[in-house]
Amino acid sequence: MELLIVTGLSGAGKSVAMHALEDIGYFCIDNIPAGLLSRLVDFAQQSEILLQKVAVGLDVRSARSSRELIQALGELDRQQAEFQVLFLDASDEVLQRRYKETRRRHPMSISEGLSTTEALARERQILRPLYEHANYILDTSLLSPAQNKQRICALFLNSRQHSMALTVLSFGFKYGTPKEADIIWDVRCLPNPYYVPELKEKTGLDQEVVDYVMASEASQQLLTKLQELLALTLPLYVKEGKSQLTIAIGCTGGKHRSITFARLLADYCEKLGYAPVVQHRDANRTS
Repeated sequence: MELLIVTGLSGAGKSVAMHALEDIGYFCIDNIPAGLLSRLVDFAQQSEILLQKVAVGLDVRSARSSRELIQALGELDRQQAEFQVLFLDASDEVLQRRYKETRRRHPMSISEGLSTTEALARERQILRPLYEHANYILDTSLLSPAQNKQRICALFLNSRQHSMALTVLSFGFKYGTPKEADIIWDVRCLPNPYYVPELKEKTGLDQEVVDYVMASEASQQLLTKLQELLALTLPLYVKEGKSQLTIAIGCTGGKHRSITFARLLADYCEKLGYAPVVQHRDANRTS
């Protein structure tokens, strides 16, 4: 049985993640008390119904303290149960804005009368054991629900088929660096199509932009060096046992140079035998 514990900050997208996992074949159980987690494993292993992939949602509604979570994880270890933890995170500012936009209250604001700021701080403290045990940490601060779902599906579809789930992500520095990135490469040093009138409104998904960026000798040299670096380092990450790797390519606005390089590097990764997921975080931004 594949057991995945889905957890994280309230408002960070856990419900979206659970729905995405259900869509790709996981049997999902949300908001289970932490103390029942080991019993669920016993049931799944002894049940006549074969449960191959199970995703369990745990959050502050499941445990009143970090001690309860530590005990629950300890029980799984004693059962020698194999499990992974997906932790969904976001900045406090983003979480507070989401609560305001949806006009909902944080669960701990309801149960303990805390302000949203106090509730988030308390929640992070309680969930610390799960954060420290996380195999996957996904920051959703700059992801839409659709992008979050896409990332989850890509991550857990590929992670069962390949030794390392690889994501190549383009972004714009003006909108912030992606917190989930393991490696960030800056291509703002290259010729910028933004200043070419006929290319300004296009993106690196258009061949005219790709041709303009890659016409530069500097672009060709940089691409070659990055490809050489990928050929060297990706097998080392796999050998080290890394389960996921996110490579982020950034330019100013995330529309031209970063998309161009993200696509070219992803194509090269495919030639190396990997199955990268390519995402363009800021391609559709209008400002």
